[in-house]
Amino acid sequence: MKEKLSMKILALEFSSDHRSVAISDNGNCRGSASETGGRNTHAFALIEKVLAEAGMEREEIQCIAIGTGPGSYTGIRTAISLAQGWQLGLKVKLLGISTMDCLAEAAVNKGRTGRAHFVIDAQREEVHVAGYEIKPEGFANVDALKIVPAAELNSLKKEGVFLAGPEIERWLPDGKVIFPEARILANIAARRTDFVEGEKLEPIYLRETTFVKAPPPRILP
Repeated sequence: MKEKLSMKILALEFSSDHRSVAISDNGNCRGSASETGGRNTHAFALIEKVLAEAGMEREEIQCIAIGTGPGSYTGIRTAISLAQGWQLGLKVKLLGISTMDCLAEAAVNKGRTGRAHFVIDAQREEVHVAGYEIKPEGFANVDALKIVPAAELNSLKKEGVFLAGPEIERWLPDGKVIFPEARILANIAARRTDFVEGEKLEPIYLRETTFVKAPPPRILP
C-alpha cells in the first residue's frame, strides 16, 4: 500500500442514499458527518459540521476528494459542482475516486480477503458490477465495471463469489450491505496524486446520454 500524503483532505461521498462528508489530516480522520435518505443533500451543513469537529477553516483544506460513482447521478453532480466552485475560489487540488474502489477499501477495512464483486443499482432492473481481488494490504480491480441484468447476480452467488453493495439486499437477501463512506474515500485520496482540474471531473456513467431535441418553434401567420 502506498505511503500516505501529508495533506488536509475534504471528502464528499454522495453517490448513495447514505451521504457523508469527512476531513482527514496526514491520513488520519479528523471529523465526519452523514445523513441518510431524502432527495436533497444538506452539503454545506455537513461540511460546516466536520470543519468544526476538525477545528479547521475552509482555507486550510488542500484537497477535495469526490466519489464519482456509479450511483446517484444527482448526488454525484452536487459533489462535483461544489468541488469545482471550491477550486475556483481557493485553488485546492481535486481527486475523483470510483465508488467501487471505495467499497473495495471498505472490504479491506472489514478484514475481507479473496475475490469480491461490488454491486450498485443501475435502474431498469440492471446493476453496475465490478470485480476485485481483496488482500490485507489493499485491493486490485480485476473485472472491469459493467452493467448487467440484476438476475445475473444469482449466477455469481452460485459460484461462491462474495457480493456486496449499498442496496444488495434488493436482489440478494444474504448479500453484504456496505455503503461507500467519505472517511474511506479520504483514506484512498491520501495515497493518490492524480489530481485533476474541476472541468475534468465527471460522474462514472456507463449508459449513453440520450435526449430528444425539441422541435423548432412554429411561426404562426
